[in-house]
Amino acid sequence: MNNSYKCYLQRLSVCILLATFSARGNAQETRKLSFDGILSENSMTIKEIDPSMPSDWSAYTHLVMEIRTSSPQRFSLWVYRKDATPVRIMLQPFGENAWLRASIPLQYLKGMDQSGNDLASSINRRTNSFWMSVWGPFGELQSVESIGFAMTYPINKPTLEIRSIHLSKNEEGSEFLEKMPVLTEFNQWAYGDWPGKIKSQSQLDAELAQEEKTFGSNVDFGYCGYGAYKNTKARATGFFRVEQIDEKWWFIDPDGHYFLSTGANGTVGRRSATQRPETQSSIDRTKHRLESWGMTTGGDGRVNTVTLRWQTIPSTTFLGLPDVYSEEFARNIDQAANTQCTPLKNDAFILGYFIGNEPPWDGRETEVVDMILNGPVTATQNKLKAFLAKADNPKRRKEFMITAFEKYLDIVCVAVKKYDPNHLNLGIRFGGPPSDEMLRTGKVFDVCSINVYEYEPTKIVDRVYRLTGRPILIGEFHIGVPANGLGAGLVQAKDQAERAIGYRYYAEQAASLNSFVGVHWFTWRDEPVLGRNDGENYNIGFVDATDRAYKELAEAAKQTNKNLFEVHTGKIAPFNIRPKASDAGTPASPWGY
Repeated sequence: MNNSYKCYLQRLSVCILLATFSARGNAQETRKLSFDGILSENSMTIKEIDPSMPSDWSAYTHLVMEIRTSSPQRFSLWVYRKDATPVRIMLQPFGENAWLRASIPLQYLKGMDQSGNDLASSINRRTNSFWMSVWGPFGELQSVESIGFAMTYPINKPTLEIRSIHLSKNEEGSEFLEKMPVLTEFNQWAYGDWPGKIKSQSQLDAELAQEEKTFGSNVDFGYCGYGAYKNTKARATGFFRVEQIDEKWWFIDPDGHYFLSTGANGTVGRRSATQRPETQSSIDRTKHRLESWGMTTGGDGRVNTVTLRWQTIPSTTFLGLPDVYSEEFARNIDQAANTQCTPLKNDAFILGYFIGNEPPWDGRETEVVDMILNGPVTATQNKLKAFLAKADNPKRRKEFMITAFEKYLDIVCVAVKKYDPNHLNLGIRFGGPPSDEMLRTGKVFDVCSINVYEYEPTKIVDRVYRLTGRPILIGEFHIGVPANGLGAGLVQAKDQAERAIGYRYYAEQAASLNSFVGVHWFTWRDEPVLGRNDGENYNIGFVDATDRAYKELAEAAKQTNKNLFEVHTGKIAPFNIRPKASDAGTPASPWGY
């Protein structure tokens, strides 16, 4: 993410399709911008927008626009400044083909705020009509010359219409300007149509019934009752463990069979409040689907992972780091570990525990140190002041944060093992990508988990293994398509067929590595069209809002799971076709060009 602006400048001359719009008329004239190619930008000077618009935006709090998009694809708003690098915020409208007002807080062009306990909650910001990704680059807004609207790898030549832009000193509200509701009775986007859109309950019932007829014709994946490879044998302990055999890492199931963990997050009853409640028939259907597709982890009555939750005090927790040196923190962790782990310690179908997710302060250590110093008196603050008394510089501040994080991990890991010595510690699911210093803390886990949002994870996974020496479980990845009113997610494919190719390429490339023990897709069901709690509204599910499976993705998972054992053992080569992000091809990484 941090390299996006650098890469933008490096490739600007060769990969940008620049369609500069020259406004003729007043600021209320509707402008229609189109996007095509690899990196497509439409820009306009502030004087073309409105001759009276000032270049110094310091006195204003919001940039307010009325816009309509033909596609739910994400786009960037760049603000260009005289004699300074441009600043950016990324915008994701809810739906498509509907006019909306976007009231954009200018503070998010100047810097990130200090809220959030994981990466998503520290970066994503929701409104009623769109949401924002606050990634930067950042800067002051005192010499603004122009603004630009940019898309990377736009699909099907999308358009953005703008009928007003102005600065405001108030929050004017971000709302839809079309007739409500914008969702159908099936929680699909109302202002659009696509093949397969559900129009009636009878249509939905018939499609689900037709899929269920295929559940009896399961492929034989060679699994035992735990989903492990029944024709393999290692030492049995009655619970899952890990072992390196002939240089390859494996989970070993309770009966001593080799096991690789594949599945999708959210397969047991987790749904947004804006979606229909989970029904028993839906839970049963999920279980049958996972079995039919060869997934080994997730679903009711099957092998599962458990994500542990820790209650912290908001006033003394900064970007996810609590008051780790206080006796109260240690007591709370001990109590929470007892409550969550003790009931599960004899369950052989538990693979292990995730103890957290995506610490967001990596790279923001100086900022967090200031938050601790300016906060209430705590044991951690006292420890910090004594540490900085010897020297206060960015290196020392990072050193303190890493040491405090190691203290956090030690308290949590010891408590979990105290109340459940039988199950694996699957780590904290790093995200980012994280720094070397943060990754080295992963040596304490049984398995080091990391969320890798790329087209191919091998370089990052190799780096994690080099720094930790632990087997690697990919806790999250996805590839999405901007369609059906939903955004593409963090990694984009051109269409559902390319998304399926992307699944096979990612999962099998990862499985070819010695350190690999599993890969989990995020997430089971498409996110709500109007966004989850932080705004994300991605087309990234194995099933859609109506609980229908994406057939291409399901078939890809089935084919990969058929091959996974032989790919991991090196008997066959991994799938090696890269997916297309659009007709223009695929970038080396979704974060740069």
